[in-house]
Order: sequence, then structure tokens, then C-alpha cells
Amino acid sequence: MKIFSEELVAEACRAQSVENLSTATIGEVLLVAQYLENKTGIPFIRMDQGSPGLPINRYGVEAEKRALDSGIGSQYPAAAGVPELKKAASRFVKAFIDIDIAPRGCVPTTGSVAASFGSFIAVTQRIPGKDKVLFIDPGFPIQKSQLRVLGIKWREFDIYPYRGAEALEAKLESELAAGDIAAIVYSNPNNPAWICLDEGELAAVGRLATKYDVVVMEDLAYFCMDYRRDLSHPFEAPYVPTVARYTDNYILMLSASKIFSYAGQRIALCCIGDKLYDNHYPALAERYHDAGVFGVTLTASILYMITSGCTATTQYAYAEMLDLSCDGVIDFVEDTREYERRAARMKEIFCRHGFHVVYDRDVDQKVGDGFFFTLGYGDMTGEELLLELMYYGVSSICLSTTGSLKYGVRACVSRMREELYDVLDERMAAFAADHV
Repeated sequence: MKIFSEELVAEACRAQSVENLSTATIGEVLLVAQYLENKTGIPFIRMDQGSPGLPINRYGVEAEKRALDSGIGSQYPAAAGVPELKKAASRFVKAFIDIDIAPRGCVPTTGSVAASFGSFIAVTQRIPGKDKVLFIDPGFPIQKSQLRVLGIKWREFDIYPYRGAEALEAKLESELAAGDIAAIVYSNPNNPAWICLDEGELAAVGRLATKYDVVVMEDLAYFCMDYRRDLSHPFEAPYVPTVARYTDNYILMLSASKIFSYAGQRIALCCIGDKLYDNHYPALAERYHDAGVFGVTLTASILYMITSGCTATTQYAYAEMLDLSCDGVIDFVEDTREYERRAARMKEIFCRHGFHVVYDRDVDQKVGDGFFFTLGYGDMTGEELLLELMYYGVSSICLSTTGSLKYGVRACVSRMREELYDVLDERMAAFAADHV
């Protein structure tokens, strides 16, 4: 039996000016779920927004307090970031990825959203004629929304049929051959499918990025969260897989939001590879009346125009957390492993009641458990499933909004609480009974 009637859900959509719930954005789904919770007092199983669900890292909080008490809040921070954070970031990248990036190329941004927004501008303006972005989907819908704001065109493809180095390389070659692609974008682990590109696939991406002079924007928001391998030991293998081993044309985006549960302070890093940082582009020089050096233009002429730098105290907090992770004091991998446990429990409940994991394989192994997973039910489209789940008090987003060609929805585990597992079980039992 449905918990919320079709009439009540329709009322919530009207009240929140959501025209079509089946194609709604994350924010719109969130508003509808909140409306229904507030009106009825019945809690939702919130699988919509990927907001951290763990306590904030206390080391960061204490470092930020110390920084504020020192009086630095009276001065503007440098656009390129405080030296302490830049050095800590360079060390952190070496410790967990085993890649050398000079501190100058580690630029703080107000979240990875700002990092990608500024990077999209720089990469599509550096070479005339290279003005489009290629998404390896499924992916983070906000990044395409950024391109809409900027008026930048893009192409996309669902990676599902192209897993494995040979298939992926052939597909990428067909997309890059026209010569108009400026950047390739993906997240690893992937939002929403939680698949992870392996070393062979990353090598293929890197080879073609070099061949066609394309910048790879690698979103590492869920850093070290492929729990199938122990990536928690600084300066020890195994290291985080990255395209940076296979090309010089890369930007890594490292956010504090998930790994340190520091989302509210809006801090991330745009880590520009050393050779890309130094590359000179006449088109950038002409446009911005500067030297046209990629890293300098991105930092001083673009990112600064977006946010005028990052809050200084938050930079000191991030620096502290990065350094303590390198020292082995903070084990952020173990801290976030709760997401793995939540995903396993939630998948078991859904699958026991007739659901299936849509993106279930990672080349030659089972997809891991982590921050996100994907769900399908029979032959329901993603739009149909999203709407049906809302009637049973479960909110999600449709896979079609992420560039996926598969039927299903994205499930985020971050808001799950211990007392809601039995609730989820009961609701999905009711869902299954109503959809025989």
C-alpha cells in the first residue's frame, strides 16, 4: 500500500513549482521530499542528494578555529591559496596517488563545483576550434548545468557498452577524431554508478588525451572510496588509480566534502599537472591580456573572478586534515567505510524485494559498495520508478538525468540511519506486493 497518494505528491510538486518530477533535478526532488515530510510527519528514505552523512572531521574544525583566532580573517586570502594548503595538497597527492604536482598547481576552490566551472572556461578557450566537452557518462548532472550557463556545447556517451581498455579506446577515438573536443570529464569512483575505471582504461584515456591535445578533468570527489582495495596507507602501494600516470594533460579535482565530511565549508582543490600549468596559449593571452600561461590564467584570471579566492580559515582546516592524513593520524578511508556498510545493507533489502543493481559489473568484477549505487525494477523506466518510489516514501534521482541510457534510479546511502532499515524493508515489501 502506498504511503503517499498520487494527489498528495502532485500537490507537493505544485507547491514547489516542480513541473515534472520524473525528470526533476536533485534539488527539485529534495524539495518535494521535504514538503511531504513536513506536511505529514512521515520520514522519507532520502536517497536523492549526495550530502555527507558522517560527523565533520574534528581536526579540521579545531584548525579552523585556531586560524580564526589568529586574526587572519581581517585579510583577503591570495587567489592561488595559502602556502600551507598548497604544500599539504602536493604532499597528499604524492602520498595517496604517487604523482608529483608542484604546490603552485594545487589551487583551492570553493568546492569541486567551482573547480570544474573555472576549468571548463579555461580548457575550452585555450585552443581555437577546441570548444566542446566530452562526458564519459553516467556522471554528475551539475557539470552539464554549468556548461548550459557558460554556453559551452558537449557530447556524451554511456560507458556501459564500452568497458575495457580496447572498447573504451575505440569509442574515445571516434569521439575525438573530429578535433573539436577540449576536455574529457568523468568521476572515479563514478557518480552515480560507482564503477571505477581500471588502469588499462585510464591508460587508454591518457594516450588519446595526449594524441588529440585534450585536457582530462578527473573528479576524485569519492577519493579512496573503492573499498575493494586498501588504499588507506600513505606513501605505500596500492595507490589511487589516475589518468595522471598516462598523460600530462590533466586536472584533478579533490574535495574535502566527502572524505572529511567538510561539505558545509565549501573547500576543494583544483590540481593542475605541472606541464599543463606551464603551457602557453596565445588565445588565452589575447583574451585575458596576460601571459597566457594556462595555470596562471586559470587561477588569477578565471577562478578569482568566480569567488575571489577561498575562505582563509577553511584553507588552514583543509591543510591540517591533509597533512594529518599523510602522517597517518587521520584514517579517512576507515572513517568513510560506513558508506560501504550502508550500501551493502540497502542493496540486500532492495534486491530481496525484486529490485536489481543496474550497473552491477566493473569490467571483470562485481561493482563495489560505496556512496552511490543504481537500482532498477523489472522493465520500469527510470522516470516511472522514481515516481513510484516517491509514493512509498523513497526519494532518488533518475539515471537519465546523469547521461545514462539504462533504466533505473540513483541511490545515495549518505542519509541512511540505523532506525530506517526496518522502515525501508517494510516499504519495499509493500512496493513488491503492489507490483506483482
